[in-house]
Amino acid sequence: MTYSPSEFLVELLNAKSPSGAEGQAQAVYDKYVEPISDAYERDTLGNRIATLNGNGGPSVMYSGHLDELGFIVTYIDDNGFLYFATIGSHDRIIILGRRVRIQTANGVVKGVTGKRAVHLMDAKDHEKVPKVNEMWIDIAASGQDDAASRVQVGDVATYDHEFELIHGSIGAARAFDNKCGAYIVGETLRRLSEKRRSFEAKIVSVGTSQEEIGVRGATTSSYGVNPDFAVAVDVNHSTDHPDCDKRKFGSTKLGAGPIITRGPNINPIVFEKLINAANNRDIPYQLEGDPRPTGTDARAIQMARNGVATGLISVPLRYMHTPSEVVDLEDVEKCVQLLVGFSEDLKAVETGNW
Repeated sequence: MTYSPSEFLVELLNAKSPSGAEGQAQAVYDKYVEPISDAYERDTLGNRIATLNGNGGPSVMYSGHLDELGFIVTYIDDNGFLYFATIGSHDRIIILGRRVRIQTANGVVKGVTGKRAVHLMDAKDHEKVPKVNEMWIDIAASGQDDAASRVQVGDVATYDHEFELIHGSIGAARAFDNKCGAYIVGETLRRLSEKRRSFEAKIVSVGTSQEEIGVRGATTSSYGVNPDFAVAVDVNHSTDHPDCDKRKFGSTKLGAGPIITRGPNINPIVFEKLINAANNRDIPYQLEGDPRPTGTDARAIQMARNGVATGLISVPLRYMHTPSEVVDLEDVEKCVQLLVGFSEDLKAVETGNW
């Protein structure tokens, strides 16, 4: 039987949205989430803020970031080769020899990332990883004027790797980090909109911007929403592959359900509620212990205004920040079910104070 992924998720995965240029992902979120929302806001950082049951209580904010890794053009040389800076944290080994798509005012320009070939290198250079300024993007330009007529400094690019199912419900994509999180919070709102009598809370699902360069969208949107509770949704490392020391990184795997985080970034009442929601609905889950502010929207949301009772759930993912991140879509579905259940369990009198 062929697995059938959500059209909403696939469109988000195929949208090109490096930090600060999230327009394509915003448009997908607008298409699927705005029509079912009671209120829907677009703000100056590019966040998408969708609300259900605005007069309900307590208020809970769900956050999943719309942005992804990418490149930004910084210089066009005399021969028409494009030099770039990275948007977000890249493994430089991965960048070379990739097809990329550059977003320009006149549409997509295709290119290839390049460097000096191994045959033209000295032996001592073979083991070195080139610096970013030693790589370029080749758009087959005849010279600087030709390149500049098609691409401008400041245009952004992404890897040309689209979503594809590998086997069963396991797929690969350029940007599961974190299009699946944005999908989960948007899809949670969509499902809750069909069962409004099942919950008391005010639900606010936010597709956040610029997470990859410092949780910037979550910082402003959580201040504006000012929720009583929050759950950030992101991806986390699945350690079920070779060369991963579980003594250092813990034990998580694809297909075993959402990863629920514990630690100082996590409010213990929210953690307990997530666990109870999962247990009461037979949703499998995994645990992660993190001793510091997490590298997710949760670290910004927790510290908004006078503090927010914050939780974090994650989709297990292999090969993070590469052009072919791998996820089991059944884990994505379980995350949606968990947030729906968490929403239904919140009662008006509850707080995160402990």
